[in-house]
Order: sequence, then C-alpha cells, then structure tokens
Amino acid sequence: MRPHRLILALALVSAAAAGPASARAPSPPALPPFTVQDLVRLARVSDPAVSPDGKRVAYTLRTNDMDANEGRTAIWLLDIRKRKAAAVRLTDRAANSTAPEWSADGRFLYYLSNRSGSSQVWRLAAGKVPDGEPTQVTNLPLDVGSFRVSPKADRIFVTVEVYRDCPTLACTRERLDTAAHSKEHGVLYQRIFVRHWDAWSDGRRSQLFALTLDGSGVAASGAPANLSAGLDGDVPEKPFGSREDYALSPDGQQVAFSIRAVPVGEPWSTNFDIYLVPAAGGTPRNLTADNPAWDGQPAFSPSGATLAYVAMDRPGYEADRFHLVLLDLPSGARRPLTQNWDRSIESFAWSRDGKTLFAAADHLGQHPLWAIDAASGRASAITGDGHVEAFSVGPQRVIYAQSDLAHPAELYSVAFDGGKPARLTHVNDAELAARAFGEYRQFTFAGANGDNVFGYVIKPPNFKRDQTYPVALVIHGGPEGSMANEWHWRWNAQTLAGGGYGLVMVDFHGSTGYGQAFTDAIRGDWGGKPLEDLKLGLAAALKQNPWLDGENACALGGSYGGFMINWIAGQWPDRFKCLVSHDGDVDNRSMYYSTEELWFPEWEMGGPEYENPAGYAKFNPLDYVSKWKTPTLVIHGQLDYRVPYEQGLAVFTALQRRGVPSELLYFPDENHWVLKPANSIQWYDTVLGWLNRWTAR
Repeated sequence: MRPHRLILALALVSAAAAGPASARAPSPPALPPFTVQDLVRLARVSDPAVSPDGKRVAYTLRTNDMDANEGRTAIWLLDIRKRKAAAVRLTDRAANSTAPEWSADGRFLYYLSNRSGSSQVWRLAAGKVPDGEPTQVTNLPLDVGSFRVSPKADRIFVTVEVYRDCPTLACTRERLDTAAHSKEHGVLYQRIFVRHWDAWSDGRRSQLFALTLDGSGVAASGAPANLSAGLDGDVPEKPFGSREDYALSPDGQQVAFSIRAVPVGEPWSTNFDIYLVPAAGGTPRNLTADNPAWDGQPAFSPSGATLAYVAMDRPGYEADRFHLVLLDLPSGARRPLTQNWDRSIESFAWSRDGKTLFAAADHLGQHPLWAIDAASGRASAITGDGHVEAFSVGPQRVIYAQSDLAHPAELYSVAFDGGKPARLTHVNDAELAARAFGEYRQFTFAGANGDNVFGYVIKPPNFKRDQTYPVALVIHGGPEGSMANEWHWRWNAQTLAGGGYGLVMVDFHGSTGYGQAFTDAIRGDWGGKPLEDLKLGLAAALKQNPWLDGENACALGGSYGGFMINWIAGQWPDRFKCLVSHDGDVDNRSMYYSTEELWFPEWEMGGPEYENPAGYAKFNPLDYVSKWKTPTLVIHGQLDYRVPYEQGLAVFTALQRRGVPSELLYFPDENHWVLKPANSIQWYDTVLGWLNRWTAR
C-alpha cells in the first residue's frame, strides 16, 4: 500500500472510531484575544550578561507596578548548564536594579541600583548568590549613569552628570541643591540645544570618571579622575547613549570613548570622535579626527592591539551606514572591515579569541545576529527570523534576547557558527498561553520605481476564513526605521490586531535593512516614494489577502508616521475611514525652528530652512489643510521636544476649524513616546475606540 493510501486508511479508521459528529468531544473554546491589559503585565527581558566561564547568565527583568504606575527592574540569574533550571532573583524588590556586569574572574556581579536612595554601583559575590548581602561599591553625591569595571578590579569607571567648571562632584551637588531652593527660576542660555528629547538643559555634561577600588572592592575616598576633562560633550551621548560608548583595554591601562565635542554647532553635528586616554587620567587623544562623521562604540580586541569601532562616512546624517573599522593601535593603521557589506551595524562585540566579531543589523525585515570574520569581513547570519535586541558573548556561545511579532523577548543561546538555538528563559509563557494571537506573514510587492518592497500582514486572533476584517495600515517612524519582525512595547501589533483588525505594515523607501541606497531614497522625498509605496503596498496586501476589507480601513502612524498621516490627509483624502496622527509634524518650516536635533531636518530637507525654504515646502502638510476631511485622532505629549506639541495642536486646530470630526489625546507627562503603564492603556483604548467608531465595529 502506498504511503498516501495508508494515511487515508488510518484517517478513516480514526474517524469511524470517533463515532458520529454529534458524539465527538466539543472543540475547546477560543482563547480571548491579546489586549493592552495583557501587554502592560508582561515582563521584559534585557541586558544579558554571560559569566566569564559561560555557565551562567545575569539579566535585567522589568515588570510594571500598576499601583505605582511605573516599571520595576531587577537582576536575575540563570544557570544555563542545567536544563529547565529556574532563574533566581538577585536584587531587592524595593529597589530598581539594572545593567549587570561580571568581574573578569567571574567572582563578582556588579550592577546599578537605587537602593541607597540614588543610583550607585553595587556588587554581589557570585559564589553566594542569591543569599549573599550586596556591597555598595560607589557612594557618590551624584547619580551614576553607567559603569564598567577594570579587568583587574582595581578601578571602576563611571559616568556622572556634572558642571564642567566644578572642581569636585560635591560642587555640582551643592549647586543643584542651591538651585532647587532658590526663589529665582529663570535660566539664562547662551547657545541652543537648550532642551533635548524630554528635558531642558541645566548646563551639566555627562563625564567619564575613574575611581580606585580598595582591597575590599569599594571605591576609595578621594577625588575621581575625570577622563573626559576638557571636552565639552557627553559620555555617553544623550539621551540614548550607553556604556557601549566607552571601553577598557584588556590590561586596564587605557580607556577609549566616543564623544561629540564640537566647539560650535552641536545641534547640527553628528561628528562623534573616539578618544584614547590613560585609565589613571591624562589628556585624551583624538583617534578619528580625520572623519567628520560619526565614530562610535569603541571595543578593544582581546589582545588589546586592535580597537574596533563603527563609523559613518557622511557628516550630518544620523542614518548613514555604520560599518566596522579596525584600528591597529601600535601603528595607527586603519582597516575598514565591512565597507563592502551593505548593512548598517547597530551593535557588536568581539569573540574571546579575537577571530570573530558578532553584530546585530537589520536585514529584509528581520534583525539577526551576524558572525563577522575579523580577517576577511565576511558576515554570516547565525540566528534566524526575529529581532535580536541584545547579546553577550561567552567562551563558545552567544547569549541573546530575541523577540518577534508574536512573542516578547526571551533569552536564547547559539553556537558561534550558528545551528539550532537553545531557548533559555520562559518568563511570559503562562501569560501568552492564555491568549490568542494573530498569525503574521511577510509579503513583497513592486513599489516606487518598480523596486522590491517588503511588508507584513497580521491576522486578527481567532481568525475565521469566511469572515472579512477591517484594515489598520500602520506606518512606522524614523523615517529611517523598519516595521520589522519584532515585539514593540509601544506600537504593539498584536494588541492592535487583538481589537479585531487586519494589520498592514510596509517598509517603504527610507526603511532600514534593504541596503543603504534604499534608506537614502527618502532624502528630500518625504511625501513622494514613501506614499507611493504605501498605496501600492496596501493594494498588494488587499489583493493577496481577500479577507481584508479594503473599504473599511484606517491609517495610523507616529513620528514620521504621524507626518505621513498628516500628509495623507491632504494627498489621499478619500481612501480611509479614519486617521490617527501621533506626534507628527504638520509644518516643516516651524518644525525646523522648534525641534532640537537640527542635523535631522537639515539632512532630510537639504539644509537649514532659511537657506532652502523650497525643500521644506515641497512636502508640507500644512499647505493642504483645505483638502482635509478624514476623521482624525490627534495624539501628542507635552514633553515631546523632538516634535514639539504645538505641531499636534496645530493639526487639531485645523481639523476643528474645518469641521472635520476629530479628537485630541494630550499627555502632559509623556515625551515622544507613551511610557507609563496607565497612559499606555489609555492610548490603546482611545485608538481602538476611534478605529471602532469609524469602521462601525
């Protein structure tokens, strides 16, 4: 009997044994769809740090305290030698702890914690966890922003925000305390960059300091050495820099750091340079003065002879391709390693033998981990589909955190040469198993200029083939970003799909991971090829997925996605039942004069507004308000200084004055993102309520 007949026969026997349909066991009830209430209660894994012997991994786990309306972070430890081993919490529940780092000999685990009332460095004896009592390593009068421990554990390097003209840390503390109690609240500024992201400048800079550790492992008394003294810049960069911005040599004698220390023009410069300074203090030496673009993430090779770093080629362009450069320190010779690889490196680290560099980079809607040969520069992906969010290199394997469109990040382990990854953590399994999720698939289509463009379609949970579903076209920000295969904590695809919508997401021209030319294509063309891609992508998704109800569609986006919504309102006014514009600019002219990072509009629009007003007028949503008629929900945060809230208020004013159905959701305590758990719930409830209202759900 042929195999297919055997299968058919077994199926018939099984069906006969089961009896008539009425006698069969009923199908299990459908699980409830995933909602924002579920989203805010999930734990978030980050900061994996594998022990020097590769036997354990420490990591940060964030949970939301719904009563306090904030996140709580703790350090956990997992023995990765034992299958199904249970992770152990190491740090105090009453404090927030992050950024675990092992000592070079593996005897101690260091981390940041606010258990003393300010952010300081603490450590645990690795042989006594979880029962050992932690030791406070630093006790500075100011918060420690980040740290690294010397390989010999004789020094600790910390970043602290200080007034550059203060000779001591105590001087900065005293000045802050005086200002806090002063009746005078005016602040006099002498140059721009007076505010950045969500905070006004108080004149302090984040500087890199070295502290000596005594025999007990505690920072000795005495003034720390300011290693970035004399440089008017921040280490790490603000607001999203990290300890990847500085590195220690294997012998602990030198420190390399990246800093933008330009005499004038910081708001319109991307000229970060890498400096080298003795660990004990001295005059920093600029190693990359010949490159006017971005040089960052210095990392010494295990031998200490080579310094690897990422570099851009074009000044003023924050989304230029980051490629790896190897600098031979004795000779000063540079060797571009990945100049011919058309991918931009987000982060990287050396292998223990110095033969390989591991890197994470966008690639065709995924964000895998790559192994790059240090001799040839050849790159090979060692993980599959999904988004590698962070990683740590062990003696033989890489431990990494990975998510995808249906799963938040968990920790995995993979061999240097790839192979089947081993999953290490299961922090959200129980919660996820109780909810239904929408299936997702990637699709391609011929976009603007006939170029191959990628996107994703996500089905609603508990999808039924004989039913059609309204469409939510979700437009990503950046614009040099990607609607990739990742779990997003703010614009979560499954939460939107859980509302009963089929999601369409398009990586239009300007997106990352498809080659630098594709990313560059959006410059000076914000409303051109990207809008054409969205039109063609939506049409392709509808054709390939007949269950999508194309006549019942809304579009929503944030940041550049919000700009695109405002642009669609005047350029494609008859297509959608409703729009959602989150933190999007509506007037490129006024936006230039009120945003903070001027390098961004100057690159995108072709120079300052006063030099090239036509570049700002070419795709300006404000000029087409007379065509607006689509019901629109506007969302903006008071603390958004990247796209100031007046832009959102202008959108709402225009809609209201024209009589277009509209609402404004205003967050006085949020920035460009919505971060607080209760606000996130309100955001999703409002957005889904708006979509439901206009799609008659």
